[in-house]
Amino acid sequence: MAEFKIPTEQVTLPSKGLLYPTESPLAKGEIEMKYMTAKEEDILTNVNYIRQGIVLDKLLQALIVTPIDYNELLVGDKNAILVAARVLGYGKDYDITYTDENGNENKATVDLTTLENKNVDYSIYKAGSNEFSFALPKSGNLITFKLLTHGDDKKIEAEVKGLQKLNPSVSPEMTTRLKHMVTSINGDREIKSIRDFVDNAFLAPDARALREYYNTVSPDIDLKYYPNGNYTGEGIAIPISLNFFWPDARV
Repeated sequence: MAEFKIPTEQVTLPSKGLLYPTESPLAKGEIEMKYMTAKEEDILTNVNYIRQGIVLDKLLQALIVTPIDYNELLVGDKNAILVAARVLGYGKDYDITYTDENGNENKATVDLTTLENKNVDYSIYKAGSNEFSFALPKSGNLITFKLLTHGDDKKIEAEVKGLQKLNPSVSPEMTTRLKHMVTSINGDREIKSIRDFVDNAFLAPDARALREYYNTVSPDIDLKYYPNGNYTGEGIAIPISLNFFWPDARV
């Protein structure tokens, strides 16, 4: 049987690979991805995957050539890979609709190859370690925390769904995320201690401060469109969903 060579590209990760274990292929700071074929388009139209909300993850797993543990991927790195997959599959131009500050609806074409990584201070990263220290400003407690991975996101989603089945009136996503982010409190790494602290002693101002600091140290691609090239504003969030691919995937 004839063999067909499919071209590939190297995709640089926003984290530069610094936060992964040194033995992980992700520690190299880049991965190899192949161009999309008709077989991957079948994934995009798989009704079961769409219903389960896993269609984009299945697509990326099929496109990544480097032998990685997909659950290890930091959320920001996964976002960059998703953008790369869109560019390799359907080109760099992505049409969006947004509402401006005057309430007017506008259309724009985003050149996905111009998206840049967030500005983060890589000097505070410890190579091979995904853990950061932070002193909570209100209570003074010293915590350590990690940046969430795709695997963490799956665990959080499953836990939230389970809690909501027990009590449909609760919305525990924020506290559940904190329980998976925090790795120690004043040196105590016991899971029970961390969960008790989040449930009973994590002051709202401290939680807000942690989320803000988390965002400053988390590597990611800047998924925003800046009208007229005005990079001083907040920008328009670029929608990333099945629609990122869907218009081109239909026959």
